[in-house]
Amino acid sequence: MALPHRPTTLAALAAATLLAGCASSLNYTPPATPVTPEGGSGWTDKPGWATHKFAVAAANPLATDAGYQVLKAGGSALDAAIAVQMVLTLVEPQSSGIGGGAFLLHAAGGDVTAWDGRETAPAAVDDKLFLGADGKPLPFHDGVVGGRSVGVPGTVRMLEQAHRQHGRLAWAELFKPAIVLAEQGFAVSPRLHTLLKNEQHLKKDPVAARHFYDAAGNPWPVGHVLKNPELAAVLKGIAARGSTALLEGPVAQAIVDKVQKHPTNPGKLTLADLAGYAPKRRAPLCHDLRVPASGKAYEVCGFPPPSSGAIAVGQILGILAHTPAASMAAGADGLPTADWLHYYMEASRLAFADRALYVADPDFVQPPAGSWMSLLDPAYLKSRAALIGTQSLKVAPPGKPVGTRTSFAPMASQPEYGTSHISIVDPFGNALAMTTTIEDQFGARQMVKGFLLNNELTDFSFAPTDAQGQPIANRVQPGKRPRSSMAPTLVFEKTTDGRRGPLVMSAGSPGGALIIHYTAKTLHGVLGWGLLPQQAINLPNFGSLNGPSLLEEKKFPAATVEALRSRGAEVREMNLTSGLQAITRGTVHGQPTWLGGADPRREGVVMGD
Repeated sequence: MALPHRPTTLAALAAATLLAGCASSLNYTPPATPVTPEGGSGWTDKPGWATHKFAVAAANPLATDAGYQVLKAGGSALDAAIAVQMVLTLVEPQSSGIGGGAFLLHAAGGDVTAWDGRETAPAAVDDKLFLGADGKPLPFHDGVVGGRSVGVPGTVRMLEQAHRQHGRLAWAELFKPAIVLAEQGFAVSPRLHTLLKNEQHLKKDPVAARHFYDAAGNPWPVGHVLKNPELAAVLKGIAARGSTALLEGPVAQAIVDKVQKHPTNPGKLTLADLAGYAPKRRAPLCHDLRVPASGKAYEVCGFPPPSSGAIAVGQILGILAHTPAASMAAGADGLPTADWLHYYMEASRLAFADRALYVADPDFVQPPAGSWMSLLDPAYLKSRAALIGTQSLKVAPPGKPVGTRTSFAPMASQPEYGTSHISIVDPFGNALAMTTTIEDQFGARQMVKGFLLNNELTDFSFAPTDAQGQPIANRVQPGKRPRSSMAPTLVFEKTTDGRRGPLVMSAGSPGGALIIHYTAKTLHGVLGWGLLPQQAINLPNFGSLNGPSLLEEKKFPAATVEALRSRGAEVREMNLTSGLQAITRGTVHGQPTWLGGADPRREGVVMGD
């Protein structure tokens, strides 16, 4: 795999440099040559990247470039993440933005903090929010499209709070790249064009229709220069006045009007909901991982509830450690073998069974046995692994850590979509993994002042109880944060005396509930099989949500598919479009190096010096 210092595919981006010696002001210039991202679907090979001082990996080349320029100007990883997020709001509007929420995992040396910018439910909702007049759950998109599904956006206020602690450049400087691009325009990418072409609901909103489509209702063609002066104005306000410019005043009023006055599906968001939003600083969820093949020990840190990501990833990897899969190598073709996949799928079923029963907003739901770590206890995971036999469980039951008392019912499976991921390491010893979302593709399909509103409330269970009337932990409640699958992850070496050592890896992905599998796959590929991050990302995707075994279509040999079926699994081959970003610590030619990878299934790239 080629690992150039600065890949030639980013030569155009490199032309947009900063004035020498600038450490307090960001003089942003868009890339001199229009970026031509890879296609909006399919596979585009990525070279893998190697840098020495810092690295930034994001889902769009223009966003990556904004983060790169902030780091070049002396900014921190957190500064760069803010610049990246603001540009993503503009160039990747289908996935994340200032109208949504995010989970940020930040490391400053050995100190790890989880910043929770997850959306919250409005104060006026109740657990019947997504029930129809007949008392039954609405069809998914009947709940999504309109104002009903919009939660209080948290990304901007969370980043503002984190910036006070981790920022180096002035807050206002970090908005310059997005403002310039919004005013001057950017070239519509093949992926954005394709998603707009296939989108069924966005044109129902007249504001969004005027922005994303021409007068004939066709999506703007690839290469069309799309400007967004309304978003530029909002970003200027946030740059000058902070998150209050979004969550109070005219912009907030426009958001509330859009939600409450939707003609067919209004919501209950109020000005008080917006003004009162408060991010949360949480303790990360960290657990040990030992790799028998290498004898190495790691500490894997992820995001705690309301995210289910860290628990599910940790359970899958922890259960595998108690099975023969722990010592299995990849096949001669470099792909996971049918035997290894069998153990992985069964571990997935067991993890998702626990997820459906236990995980929800910790301010509303008590963890089993008094601690979320009970679900990651080695003895508990060993007992769960003992349920794995030669035949598929098909649907696994939830477990019961010692001391658990619960009256909740498992949540039925629901669609989950969307999101984007950012991984960054800076020269000052800081690193982050941030997964950010508006949930479904193009969110609630409601555009306000140049940005899209989230549909995050559909991450709650549509049904508040099961058929017997037992409550579901992740039901809708006022002020509650919906359960998420986002899994921003930081991995550290474990020292011989059991302490947290140097950072090894930052990783994460979009992909709804499958985020858990995309992230687990990449962690196992790097830590378990010794792959470079790009090689691990390139592995075919796979997983189970406690139902069928899902395999990325046209990526596995027929013999592997049949071997899984012979063990009783229902196998479905389908499109599994991850958007992984990963940065790992390594060496090239004996020099300490950051190795970066970006998903060939999407537009992301890595940049650094």
